[in-house]
Amino acid sequence: MTSTEQAEGKSTTVANLAVVLSDQRKKVLLVDADTRKPTLHHVFSLPNRIGLTNVLVKQISCQEAFSKTKIDNLFVLTSGPIPPNPAELLGSSVMKEFSEKVLSEFDYVLVDTPPILLVTDAQVLANQCDRTIFVVNSGKANVDKTRKAKELLQSAKAKLLGVVLNNREIKDFNSYYIS
Repeated sequence: MTSTEQAEGKSTTVANLAVVLSDQRKKVLLVDADTRKPTLHHVFSLPNRIGLTNVLVKQISCQEAFSKTKIDNLFVLTSGPIPPNPAELLGSSVMKEFSEKVLSEFDYVLVDTPPILLVTDAQVLANQCDRTIFVVNSGKANVDKTRKAKELLQSAKAKLLGVVLNNREIKDFNSYYIS
C-alpha cells in the first residue's frame, strides 16, 4: 500500500483492510514498512521499541516482533527503530527471506510503505510484493504528481492491483438506498 504524498490515507486504508480480512477469519499480518514515519503502532496502540528493523538486522526473530492485536487473527509488525539506511535494509536479501517466511505463515501480509514520491522505499518494496494498492486523496491529489507516482510504480515493476480514491466528496447522490 502506497500513496503519492503524505496524508492521503494509506495507513488508515491498509489498517481497515487488515481488519476486514481478519474478520473473514483470515490470518493477517500488517507490516509497518514506513520506517521513516511509522504510524501503525499508534493506530493499534502498540509500542514501537522493536519491529521490522530489528528483524531485518537479525536482532530478534519474527515471532518475537509480532504483536497480537485485540482483533482476532490480526497481528502487527511495527516498524521498530528508524534505521540509518531504510531503502537498503528493505531491499536486502534478509527482507526477501522475511517475506517468504511470513507468506508461509499468514493468509495475507499487508505492507504499509512510505509515499512513493518522497523516498525510494516504496519502489524497493513494490516488486517484492504480489500486488500494490495505490491510495489517492481526491481532495488534494495533483494530477501530474499522481501520474509521476504511477510511472515510478511501473518502472519498479509493481503489479498494481488498483487505486483507492480517498476523501471523495459526494455532492449529488441519487440512490434508492437513501430515503
